[in-house]
Amino acid sequence: MSLLKIYQVLLKYFGPQDWWPMQRGFHPRKWEVEVGAVLTQNTSWKNVEIALRNLKEAGIVSRESVRKIPEKRLANLIRPSGYYNQKAKKLRKLAEFSGDVTRENLLDIWGIGRETADSILLYAYGKPYFVVDAYTKRIFSRLGLIRSEWNYEKIREHFEKNLPRETKLYKEYHALIVELGKNFCKNKPLCRECPLSQLCKKV
Repeated sequence: MSLLKIYQVLLKYFGPQDWWPMQRGFHPRKWEVEVGAVLTQNTSWKNVEIALRNLKEAGIVSRESVRKIPEKRLANLIRPSGYYNQKAKKLRKLAEFSGDVTRENLLDIWGIGRETADSILLYAYGKPYFVVDAYTKRIFSRLGLIRSEWNYEKIREHFEKNLPRETKLYKEYHALIVELGKNFCKNKPLCRECPLSQLCKKV
């Protein structure tokens, strides 16, 4: 069972997900992805959408506007995303960053971890870094393709070594993994209905 085969099964079942939509008038457009990547830490995308809408309505849609707005007001606008005081500081640090957009440089920014950095690189800048999240760990350890004790970097490297190095594929695969995790491979999995039931060691 290959990672590519699993991708093909999921794509056939769910169809293309076409992540990440940039439609709220942030500028440059990739800044919306960067903001969203920070806001989605430890919360659902539904809550992030509310926070993004608040920012749009307040005209806080650029790096410069994030740098200028009082941090307390920024925190209040993004309150629906949770951990809003910390996230306001993270957004301020990200907005102040002016170096080359590399993984190493992003990880040097306070509050930007591996998953957030890779999301920014993949979805905003089109660089082929595979994003690993909690769904990835859960699903592929149940499938027997990774070990539960593997850390983020080992899992990311496993995917990147065993898939074509293609940005479009990485984007689509990550989105499909999220769909599978939300709908079937939950903490209490719905194995009988799952499109990967015939491939999974847990069933």
